[in-house]
Amino acid sequence: MENYANNLINEKSPYLLQHAKDPVKWYPWGDDAFERPRKENKPIFLSISTSNLD
Repeated sequence: MENYANNLINEKSPYLLQHAKDPVKWYPWGDDAFERPRKENKPIFLSISTSNLD
């Protein structure tokens, strides 16, 4: 799992980048985030959060 990176690895946001190596297949907001669940008729887990990154 050491070399694992999810779909956030190329994002610019420091908040999203801190989750780029989580063992969850996160997607940034956009069409790609909805395409697979739509095709597979699966629910979407939406995570909304904030962080105080300096």
